[in-house]
Amino acid sequence: MGTTDDAQNKAEELKGRGKEAAGSLTNDDDLKNEGKGDQAQAKGKQKVADAADAVKGTVDNVKNKLTGH
Repeated sequence: MGTTDDAQNKAEELKGRGKEAAGSLTNDDDLKNEGKGDQAQAKGKQKVADAADAVKGTVDNVKNKLTGH
């Protein structure tokens, strides 16, 4: 996980915002909803990445305490 995943998730969220905005401007509800879905998916992926980073940090802390590093 890390900054690459963060950047990809942010890019996906921005793409979704663009679709939502385009759908709003053109009264295309399907495109608007697709954009909202893209945003929700990106936010979900980011939450998973954040949780994985938190678990890795906790595991590293425990490992360091056990090994004395």
